[in-house]
Amino acid sequence: MSILRKILVTTISILTFLALSAYAKIDSKAKIANIPEASGISYCSNSNTLIVANDEGSLYELTTNGKILLQKKLGDYDLEGVVCEEKQFTFAVEGGSLLIVNRKTLDKKEFKVRGKEVKIGKKHGIEGIVKIGNLYYYLSIQSKKKREKANLLRVKLGSTYAKITEVINHRVIDSAGLEYRNNLLYIVSDKKDKLYIYDLKRKKLLKKIKLPKFAQEGITFDNSENVYFADDNGAVFKYRVEEFGL
Repeated sequence: MSILRKILVTTISILTFLALSAYAKIDSKAKIANIPEASGISYCSNSNTLIVANDEGSLYELTTNGKILLQKKLGDYDLEGVVCEEKQFTFAVEGGSLLIVNRKTLDKKEFKVRGKEVKIGKKHGIEGIVKIGNLYYYLSIQSKKKREKANLLRVKLGSTYAKITEVINHRVIDSAGLEYRNNLLYIVSDKKDKLYIYDLKRKKLLKKIKLPKFAQEGITFDNSENVYFADDNGAVFKYRVEEFGL
């Protein structure tokens, strides 16, 4: 190997190490909790707490500083997202259902997602959930490669099942987590390590924001200009919104 090439290889190695160290430093500082396989997160405005879902069927309630207040195994569910509501938690189950859990009693009921001839399965399961308004939930469907299959499902909860009322092709690969803020939809992609801002009314992607490199699986905002991410590798991160220009 020539001297010039050795210098080039050494320089690249140093820069790579520094970049990874910077990410590690940022995430270490931002980490507020360790939650195994954290797959979704939602802010509860009426209690000023966070609800985190995990892949093994458990819910966690945390303070906004990361102290665990409650941990409960709900059952054999692959939970991929959660919405905190006034009286209930609504979880997205990867295989194609919504799990409604009473906040006081923790009693639960599962509603299958049906309609529009949409196939939900292991390769194209539900990955995120958000509620917009009083009637509709929006579910992100996993698509790691094909943009034409990167869809949102708008569903309405009925007495026995959740009915798909609209399919929206947002074309965001691996849309792993959703949140709605200031009339815009926020979508995180683990595969791309990016935060996408999407206008539902115009069905248009407005902005892409680079995120630190971790396994983004959920996003939520509190009332104090903080943004939180669920990391599938086992963590919850907290940042100020201005860190991402939001």
